[in-house]
Amino acid sequence: MASASIGAIHTHPGHSRRFQPGISGARDAVITALLLIHGLLAAALIGAITHQMLSVWWPPRAAPGSFFARFRAVNVASYTNAIIIMFVIQTFVGGVLLYPSYRVSSRVVMEQLRLAAPVGIFDLKEHFSTVALGLLPAYWYYWRQPLPAEQANIRKFLTTIIAFTIWWNFLVGHFTNNIRGLWS
Repeated sequence: MASASIGAIHTHPGHSRRFQPGISGARDAVITALLLIHGLLAAALIGAITHQMLSVWWPPRAAPGSFFARFRAVNVASYTNAIIIMFVIQTFVGGVLLYPSYRVSSRVVMEQLRLAAPVGIFDLKEHFSTVALGLLPAYWYYWRQPLPAEQANIRKFLTTIIAFTIWWNFLVGHFTNNIRGLWS
C-alpha cells in the first residue's frame, strides 16, 4: 500500500483500481440507502398491484359488509398512475443506479461460486422488467374509465402480467441481494 496519509491514493487489496480513503465507505452507504429505498418502494408497489390484480379476478358481488368484501370494492383504477410511477422509479433506481454495483460485485461472486441458477433468474428478472415496461402504456390505456365489458379480459391479463413481473422482481431481487450471505 502507498502512503497512509489522508487524501493519498491507495490500491485496495484484491482490486486493480485505485481509490481515495473514505470514498468506498461513502459509496457503500449510498448503495445501502438506494437498496432501502428500492425495497420500500417495492413493498408499496406489491401492495398496490396485488390489490388491483385481486380485484379484477375477484370483483365485488354485493354491498361490502365484511373486510374481504370491502377489499374487493375499492376503486382500484385509482391505483393505476401510482403503480406506473412506482414501477418506473423502481426500474430506474434498480436498473440504472444499483445494477452496476450488482454487476461488478454480487454477480461476480455468484459466477465464481458457479451459482448459475441465481444468475439466470436475475437475468430473467431483467427481461421480465423490460416486457412489463413495454406493456405500461397498454396497461394505462385499459385502466382508463369507463371500460367496455368486452375489454375486461385484456385489463385482467395486462394487470396479471405486470403483477407477476413485480412479484418476480421482488422475490428474485431479495434472494440475490442476500446470496452472498447464503453461500459465502
